[in-house]
Amino acid sequence: MSTGAQVIVDQLEHAGVEVCFGLPGVHNLALWAALRESSIRLVGVRHEQAAAYAADGYARATGKLGVAITTTGPGAANTLGAVGEAWASRSPILVIATDIPSGLRRPGEYRGILHETDGQAAMFAPVVKSVHVAHAADAVEPAVEAAVRSAVEAPTRPVYLEIATDLLAGYVRSAYEGAGVYRNITAYYTEPDLSAAIAAIDGARRPLIWAGGGARDAGNAVRALAERLGAPVLTTYGAAGILPPGHPSLVGLPPHVEAAGRLWDEADVVIAIGSDLDGVQTQNFAQPQPETLIAISLEAPTNYRVDVHVAADATAVAALAEAVAPRDDARDLAAVRAEACSGLDATALRFLDAMRFAVPADANVVVDMCIPGYWMAGFYTPSGPRRLQVPLGWGTLGYAFPAALGAALTDTGPTVAVCGDGGFLFACGELATMAQEQIPLTVVIVDDGGYGMLRYDQVRAGAETFGVDLHTPDFEAMAASFGVWAETVFGLEDDFGEALARHVETGQPSVLVAKTPTPLVPPPNTSPNWYRKR
Repeated sequence: MSTGAQVIVDQLEHAGVEVCFGLPGVHNLALWAALRESSIRLVGVRHEQAAAYAADGYARATGKLGVAITTTGPGAANTLGAVGEAWASRSPILVIATDIPSGLRRPGEYRGILHETDGQAAMFAPVVKSVHVAHAADAVEPAVEAAVRSAVEAPTRPVYLEIATDLLAGYVRSAYEGAGVYRNITAYYTEPDLSAAIAAIDGARRPLIWAGGGARDAGNAVRALAERLGAPVLTTYGAAGILPPGHPSLVGLPPHVEAAGRLWDEADVVIAIGSDLDGVQTQNFAQPQPETLIAISLEAPTNYRVDVHVAADATAVAALAEAVAPRDDARDLAAVRAEACSGLDATALRFLDAMRFAVPADANVVVDMCIPGYWMAGFYTPSGPRRLQVPLGWGTLGYAFPAALGAALTDTGPTVAVCGDGGFLFACGELATMAQEQIPLTVVIVDDGGYGMLRYDQVRAGAETFGVDLHTPDFEAMAASFGVWAETVFGLEDDFGEALARHVETGQPSVLVAKTPTPLVPPPNTSPNWYRKR
């Protein structure tokens, strides 16, 4: 016999989980005690939303399961915004929450028990892949095992697990034997039918590859296909880095820039790999329907007519690359990039240059919903996949700092978070987490005195600014009060780049504040500046 908490920990270890993020509460302390005796590192955060964001950041950086632990009622509810972001971005995270004691619950009746909610699990249903509930002892192990398996099976999305609090410390039936290890399970197709896709591609004059987040672990296959066809490759935010910077097939620009967008318009066959062709990437579907659209994905996109669907994960691309006829008429994309860059804001380009100078090739960069983050999302190519995280997604402001806590604990390289002054304050209490856990993270706070994107919207509309100019603290002093090294620079150009390089090189928790009295201009990939209109 094992306690419910031991069953959970055994299954997490069985799944290869190495770190969990959470906040203790009176209802979940038994789980914290069990984790203390395990091989899993437990990182205590200062707000439950940060736990789910950190789990998401960890999952995006590694492709592994991220785990967030909360207590009952308000603790669980506090994660919902972050879980929604993970859902929209298809991140494999598991939220483990407690519920009131099983002996005190009466179905359909609210009794006023501490933290009680009438239907807590129902709050999560719209933003998770599956819900697993155990309110009786014999349901604990089946619920835990099913939840973990669902979370790692493709196509991935968040999963919610709820256990009545008394079952954590109580003994429950367990048949666990510790054999085998969970793996990130994808749908395997030994011989996907590629004949229709091959025929369409071989008959194409101007093929284009559109790579989405579902392709980010199949970079070699996408590269082989692009080189075989001499085809341009447009990447969504989730697929950034799937081809290395400077690769001749990489457009390196978002389709929101007209010079890049014309590549879509001119293509007679678009090969969409691991993408649902969402509104953010297609300017709310204003990109025209391709003459022929081939989709390689576990789930067929619904936003555009799909002419050929290969129901497989992105590993099928390798077989496709070997089967299609080779070409020697690769498109020279230098003119496309030159045309696009000639119309971009010079100050923003200096900022991007500073980031490229300061951030090592093996770094993880996590950006927020802020103007510098939008520039990074559209115009910064990391050295490899999973090294740039963007919360689009749901578009949740306040993502970058707490998500970067998770990314920084993956041992995949240094980590930099890029936040605005408004978004950073959503989770500024996590400075305590960063200091206490000595998380090797550099947080950049771009301080333009408010919500810069919203201020731009109001000014652009000819309206007086209202509600967007913020009273902000002395961020350097705030960080120092937590024992975190901090520094302030002015602007986002050379001084900023040199300072950021120093911070990253130390490998210690730090904050770099960049004061920008003249805010950056929003880039073309922000919706007010989309060149396509519907």
